[in-house]
Amino acid sequence: MARAITTKQKVSWTILAWAFGLLMFFPIMWTFLTSFKTEGAAIADPPVWFFFDWTLENYTAVQERSNYPKALMNSIIIAVGSTILGIIIAVPAAWAMAFVPGKRTKDVLMWMLSTKMLPAVGVLYPLVLLAKWLGVIDSRILLIVVLMLINLPIIVWMLYTYFKEIPGEILEAARMDGASLKSEIIHVLTPMAIPGIASTILLNIILAWNEAFWTILLTTVNAAPLTAFIASFSAPEGLFYAKLSAASMMAVAPILIMGWFSQKQLVRGLTFGAVK
Repeated sequence: MARAITTKQKVSWTILAWAFGLLMFFPIMWTFLTSFKTEGAAIADPPVWFFFDWTLENYTAVQERSNYPKALMNSIIIAVGSTILGIIIAVPAAWAMAFVPGKRTKDVLMWMLSTKMLPAVGVLYPLVLLAKWLGVIDSRILLIVVLMLINLPIIVWMLYTYFKEIPGEILEAARMDGASLKSEIIHVLTPMAIPGIASTILLNIILAWNEAFWTILLTTVNAAPLTAFIASFSAPEGLFYAKLSAASMMAVAPILIMGWFSQKQLVRGLTFGAVK
């Protein structure tokens, strides 16, 4: 029998959870405050907290210096495009591994996961040469494909885990009723795994949105997303912390808002199948 949690333990765990949450939130809060400071106040020592002259000049300067709407649109297209392409490929792959496993299925899954351990710089040179040969440097389609391939192991692993929680007898019953493979995946499997698929989509969008290494190295102007937009505010003569903070807040605000409104769906999908 499980031991009952005392009131003192509940209070202790609540305090610990709040402390951890505030610790994780602190960088965002500090960036938010810095974005409203002057450059002098941003580098003041000791740091200036709430009592400073608040200004919007950094946000104005950021919008005047760069094309924020274009970078935002690039981020949306690249993140959503790579996610859709990844889901299209990963759903059949995860279905095959979950319901028609072979002797080497676990080995394949581990091999896919091991590719995430490969240093990105190790494949940078051949990828750049290939992209130049194809003429797709600084294009959205290049980033969509690259980010899809980077995140595909995670997508397959997550979907495989969710699909394993679905009773195989349901799919067998669909086959006995004459369902084709396409109908089985689209009309039977997918609706049952909607929470898991939705959380996978949300997580992949976040990962693609935050990717900086490839987006900075493979773009210049035309396809530059918000991660490259932030990097453009580091100048050779030094960092302008206030303007850099304003650019960072403009870049992370859309994904923060999306995460806030979809947090219930994300948590539901991440715990899909955990409780029978």
